[in-house]
Amino acid sequence: MTTATHANPIPNLMYDWLQVLTSKAEGLNAYDQYIQDAEREGATKCTEMLRKLQEQDARQVEEIKEHVKMMFDKS
Repeated sequence: MTTATHANPIPNLMYDWLQVLTSKAEGLNAYDQYIQDAEREGATKCTEMLRKLQEQDARQVEEIKEHVKMMFDKS
């Protein structure tokens, strides 16, 4: 792991994981809109699939949060 420096207090790997977490969190918010769009169209299968993806991503976000917390605890 790249160590933090005075010029950059966040190591590259930690920054990468924070970016992954941010992207996943933004995706979770976007699913709400996608699900509403699918419901408006009466696309039941699409709605089900989007909800399934949202649930999987939500679990991944929790796992990533724990990993990032562990990284912060070690630094």
